[in-house]
Amino acid sequence: MEIPRVGVPDALASRLTMAEQHEYLSRRTMLKGAGVALAAGPLLLQGTAYADGDKVVPAGRHLAFGRNPRTSMRVAWQVPAPVRKPFLRIADGHGGWSHRIPAEVRALHSEVAGVIAPYDQYYLHAEADHLWPGRTYRYAVGHEGFDPASGDGGPAAISTFTTAPARGIPADKFTFTAFGDQGVSTTALAQDGAVARQDPRFHLLAGDIAYADPSGAGKPPGSKPDADHDLFDPKVWDAYYRQIEGVAASVPWMVTTGNHDMEALYSPDGYGGQLKRWDFPGGGPHDCPSVYSFIYGNVGVISLDANDVSYEIPANLGYSNGSQTAWLKRRLRYLRSQPDVDFVVVFFHHCAYSTTNQHASEGGVREQWVPLFDEFQVDLVINGHNHIYERTDALRGGKVTREVKIGDTVEPDRDGTVYATCGGGGRSLYSFPVPDTFAGEFQSYHWVKGGGKVTETVPWSRVRYTGYSFLAIDVEPAWFGRRTTLTVRTLRNDGAEIDRFTLRRTAGLHRSRYAAASALGADPGDV
Repeated sequence: MEIPRVGVPDALASRLTMAEQHEYLSRRTMLKGAGVALAAGPLLLQGTAYADGDKVVPAGRHLAFGRNPRTSMRVAWQVPAPVRKPFLRIADGHGGWSHRIPAEVRALHSEVAGVIAPYDQYYLHAEADHLWPGRTYRYAVGHEGFDPASGDGGPAAISTFTTAPARGIPADKFTFTAFGDQGVSTTALAQDGAVARQDPRFHLLAGDIAYADPSGAGKPPGSKPDADHDLFDPKVWDAYYRQIEGVAASVPWMVTTGNHDMEALYSPDGYGGQLKRWDFPGGGPHDCPSVYSFIYGNVGVISLDANDVSYEIPANLGYSNGSQTAWLKRRLRYLRSQPDVDFVVVFFHHCAYSTTNQHASEGGVREQWVPLFDEFQVDLVINGHNHIYERTDALRGGKVTREVKIGDTVEPDRDGTVYATCGGGGRSLYSFPVPDTFAGEFQSYHWVKGGGKVTETVPWSRVRYTGYSFLAIDVEPAWFGRRTTLTVRTLRNDGAEIDRFTLRRTAGLHRSRYAAASALGADPGDV
């Protein structure tokens, strides 16, 4: 007997938001007698058979900064079956292992009749708090019957993390890395190895993380039953976490959401699965899980969810009802009022400025956010979405204010913002309308409301590379009044350098312009 498909018809899916698609899927599945369960279980799951602890080994460990990156770190991992009393233990160089910090179990059940067979995943999360800034700690994760800190599991089950440096004192030189559009592949694994060789303090992933939803159109599983590329596979996440563990177990893996990370099977807004898998720092607007900010050294970092403003893929267009953009303005004002924050880096998925044949530029980002980047003199914007590397000249109001050739130094308060698309994290590569070496103006397009394209003449595309790459960003903090720099290197995974440019400011001197505006009250996201 043929099992009926319960996906949303294509004609209907194109008109529904992510939340509406989830509701449709849930109703249809219940009518067919199958369950779509999206439960986050309590610490002990009722009616669950627990595995023998000594037979279950944690996997896929990955870190994220806590609410305050100087004093807290969040650790997440997976187990293939339910375990009793999961925990985190930490130790620094001055003593033995801590007590067992209880971990939260977030169980995720995936099922759609005829499309996705029943599948359970168990994500565990714990936070180490009240830590010292700038200190390296050992940590181990376990459960009843498995405690690496007591000798069970072997030394490979023990790793380290380092908290962010204290504020107010210039940190030593440090590096962080970034790319977008990773997925699971040998190329993606090679990118992880290349990132690890840079010894980064943290890594930014600008959306499209694992590609469990390979279509990326914001449609529910089964909307095109005969098209393999539209089938959602939750098992891809298991492979992804095992792939990144070699780096992410010791380097905070700070992610934001792209179009492939909207999974209609999970409410709310297609992000229910991500809320089970990741620990986001929080502090952003309500219902925008991957919108947050943190300060590391003299760099303020902001993560945004561009699905909220995307005209190209509108499944979540406007889902925050403007709260994300309002928060962004408050947060930029706050960061620019801090005397120890010199550089502001913003990362998100859809590109403000890119010229690929596949996606090009997102008009919604240009309309909603670029004016704020100009107003608050954002230094660097990092995007994914287009699976290439492309870097602009310095821009204000979408116009070139200064040509930035390879090796040049930019003064962002005078010259403008540089936009870097680095979507070569591992997925198949895209193409440009002109050769990488072409210098001069050419034709591209940007998306407008309603899903249309508008052709434009592009004078701002300075460097292009059709290949896999990532950003290694070197920061040299400085005392007040002295020169501080942020140097962006674009590298292939064999270490070859493709591009380099430097952003330079005078430490602390930008504060006076914004201090009065922020005196009305500290931003609630103050960390």
